[in-house]
Amino acid sequence: MDHLEQFLNFVEQSPTAFHAVANLKEDLRRAGFRELREKDPWLVDAGGKYYVTRNDSAIIAFAVPGSGFGPFRMAAAHSDSPTFKLKPIFEDLAEGAYLRLNVEKYGGMIMSTWLDRPLSVAGRLVIREGEKISSRLVNLDRDAVLIPNQPIHFNREVNEGYKWNPQVDLMPLYGEGDASGKLMRELADAAGVNPEAVLAHDLFLYSRQPGSVWGAEDAFFSCGRIDDLECAWGCMKAFMNSEARDAVSVCAVFDNEEVGSLSKQGASSNFLYDTLTRAGFALGASDGEIRAAMAGGFMVSADNAHAVHPNHPEKYDRQNRTYMNRGVVIKHNANQKYTTDAVSDAEFTLVCERAGVPVQHFSNRSDMAGGSTLGNLSNAHVSLNTVDIGLAQLAMHSACETAGTRDLDYLIRAMKAYWE
Repeated sequence: MDHLEQFLNFVEQSPTAFHAVANLKEDLRRAGFRELREKDPWLVDAGGKYYVTRNDSAIIAFAVPGSGFGPFRMAAAHSDSPTFKLKPIFEDLAEGAYLRLNVEKYGGMIMSTWLDRPLSVAGRLVIREGEKISSRLVNLDRDAVLIPNQPIHFNREVNEGYKWNPQVDLMPLYGEGDASGKLMRELADAAGVNPEAVLAHDLFLYSRQPGSVWGAEDAFFSCGRIDDLECAWGCMKAFMNSEARDAVSVCAVFDNEEVGSLSKQGASSNFLYDTLTRAGFALGASDGEIRAAMAGGFMVSADNAHAVHPNHPEKYDRQNRTYMNRGVVIKHNANQKYTTDAVSDAEFTLVCERAGVPVQHFSNRSDMAGGSTLGNLSNAHVSLNTVDIGLAQLAMHSACETAGTRDLDYLIRAMKAYWE
């Protein structure tokens, strides 16, 4: 099975950040990595391979070279994507005839792309087990809800820049008026528990559209959540297939990047700093040695980039524009939306040269605001030379995104060379 087929299978099995991390965790376990828990003491050895999770939606894995403690060579991506989250009380009866779900936006999505397509529900349930609580992943894994458009006869402005109201236009339809309680019963049954045991939930909608490869010579592929599962999976794949030699290799996948990373499991938390310092102390390093290892390390912040849109090339800077299937993108911004500077640019370019991977450079038009990512937020807690990279894609934050079929292999080759 080639990398793209593996990735599309991963996306299908990862409808939420919780599922993505659970699947990465299982891949690491099969590759010989040992789980550490934040609430327990850590025993870490030279030559060992480990991972730790937080909130079940973020994960950091690290491999120690046989020579023991050294500088940190890191990469970071994120597990979350824009979607809709169910509110704590989510049943909403409309007209006595329809049962809708009361949801709110998560992240900055292209809202219109979520309408008139089969959707399902996945996430986690927190359940009562005697005097304790535990969480269960759940996925209905069927066409369960849909957000219907109005007919054009009642919304003549829909093709003229209609402004969507998420509390009005984007309430998904689940059932008829007598369907009250059925969704939670479905979810509890999928999790193997009684509905009465469910105390709370983190539940999200996801598109049921399967991934597809298409175009002349199969140049492109499309599916949901390419941003940023492509970088998360690709970096972790390269990490697991590389050997830690002269540095402690680290691969982090954070949550909540799409809403600012300001959570206990986000890039702006203490998760990375805590993991690095605890690993260093467990290996016998002093506080000064750990700080030196951070200062002498390097980070790759991996989050996808914008390919030039074929219908709107005028939106992109004339010289610094990127295309699908033309290699890894190094991202630049004078106002520090990206971390790349001349030093980190040059260092990562040399890595790609050694791996035989082409490099592209992206910068926004000077009269247009661009996006941002997790690199600078992480740097505020663990400060070191960092480069922001990604793979070029179309329709970022759509329910169905598009990328090039050759670029995933470029990323894996570059990151394997980086760690080795």
